[in-house]
Amino acid sequence: MMNSHAIKSVRRWYWQRVTAMVMTVFVLIHIVVIVYAIQGGLSAEEILARTRASLIWGLFYTVFVGLVAVHASIGSRTVLLEWFRLKDSTAGIAANLLALALLVLGWRAVWAVTFGGAA
Repeated sequence: MMNSHAIKSVRRWYWQRVTAMVMTVFVLIHIVVIVYAIQGGLSAEEILARTRASLIWGLFYTVFVGLVAVHASIGSRTVLLEWFRLKDSTAGIAANLLALALLVLGWRAVWAVTFGGAA
């Protein structure tokens, strides 16, 4: 039977793969929308006018930021363990702090683009 450390490691591996697959869809949508906007000749001001008060885009990017935070924190934790040989608890704390920073900064940006101004 697997010990709890091994089970947690497998779960992290699983969630990093799941977030990568879901983020692929989000990135493709994001790129298609950007290409459409640029080819349509929209300015940054016109793009922001379309995102203001758009619950759909606000929700889309809120979820996207959450996926990125989970994915990046798991990956950075692995790098800290394998490359820098940090202790598991230290790498976990650093990864959680990174996730928190990405969430705060990302969701603040989503708020600004969706509702205008800083959060």
